[in-house]
Amino acid sequence: MKNILKYAFFFVAACTTISCDDYLDVKPVGKVIPETLTDFRAVLTKGYFVFPRHKSLASVRGDEVLLDESGGDFSYYRDAYLWNDSNPDRATFTYPYAALYNTIFYTNVVINDASKKLDASPEKDQLLGEAYALRAYTYFDLINLFGKPYNAATAATDRGVPLALEIDLEQVYTPQSVAVIYQQILADKEEAKKLLNLNTQTKGINYRFSKAALYAFESRIFLYQKEWAKAIEAADKAMTYKNTLTDLNATAVLPNYYDGVESIMALDDTFHNDIKGATNAAPTLTDAYDKTNDLRFALYFQASGSDFRFKKGGEISQKCSFRTAELYLTKAEASAQLNDLATARTTVLTFIKNRYNTTGYITLSITVDAMTQAELLDFIAQERQREFAIEGHRWFDLRRTSQKQIIHTIDGKDYTLIENDPRYTIPFPKDARLNNPEL
Repeated sequence: MKNILKYAFFFVAACTTISCDDYLDVKPVGKVIPETLTDFRAVLTKGYFVFPRHKSLASVRGDEVLLDESGGDFSYYRDAYLWNDSNPDRATFTYPYAALYNTIFYTNVVINDASKKLDASPEKDQLLGEAYALRAYTYFDLINLFGKPYNAATAATDRGVPLALEIDLEQVYTPQSVAVIYQQILADKEEAKKLLNLNTQTKGINYRFSKAALYAFESRIFLYQKEWAKAIEAADKAMTYKNTLTDLNATAVLPNYYDGVESIMALDDTFHNDIKGATNAAPTLTDAYDKTNDLRFALYFQASGSDFRFKKGGEISQKCSFRTAELYLTKAEASAQLNDLATARTTVLTFIKNRYNTTGYITLSITVDAMTQAELLDFIAQERQREFAIEGHRWFDLRRTSQKQIIHTIDGKDYTLIENDPRYTIPFPKDARLNNPEL
């Protein structure tokens, strides 16, 4: 009975955010509890499939976009754009708290049950490794939306998010500390490391985790935790599997395509078409580029009167979670933080050689060689802003670094997110708080 109730709860939880007319899409039709490797692969595939498009909405909070006040979708994003989380219009799209937990529920089914039911095989190990990695990745995004940025000095007392590792009707979902959530992320990452046996995934299923993707993810975790040496080690390990950069001097192609040479994992729809159509590029973003020598500018943006529209984003072909450019910029940043300026300079120059024309690169080479540690860190941060425009990094980068002041203007009135504003942490959505008083 307990097992039946457990799956009944999962069924109800899943139904809150997705269609329930074909539960888990597991064959044969009508089968509720997965038993075979094929069944459990279908469960995890559903977990990948329902992973939400939250990074698109997070971009509205940052300094990359201008919201089009005359657009038909204006009302859906206005309050998110103005950081009005306390009393938003009912039409406002909310951050997908429940949808992220929905993915976690699917991973929990695989982790808790496939390990017991399936015979040992490389395919089983790969499946379980992906489930652990996907659960860790989902918790990483949850804590970086709804929890305070990681601070080793306060993480043990900073409020995080609920931890759900089993499907249990009797569990009380109380938020855990930021430290506890990161401990779980690291534990799941280590389990995945033991189990994953595919170095990379083939095109078309590269939304799934591989060894390369796991080490790329590990480098991101340690970057956010300011574990600089560990971030470098993980980035170096990821680059043993994949390290090619798109040379924009040779090929004028967006570097974030899921089938491009830089792609490591392509799960996230980082800037979906609805938001792309409702926004223009903010001057704080476009002014960050050398419009003459930076080859990315013409690729990323299209002039529209006095504004710039995004050419990047809005296509399934641009799904991107990890790509090689991130590894180079992570290694450069972490090396600079450790005052290893020689490695930081070499790494960032290797990267920008593929992004600027010859004139721009030569000029920057001289400039970079003369930079102090502080100047180099600032330059690397600007390169992250330029490189990852509308790829879901900017809001998280602002949270973990400067938490700078941002001003958005609507109807001629300025609205300000002040430096270190508490609204850099998004509150739990109203419906989640109504359903769970513990939040």
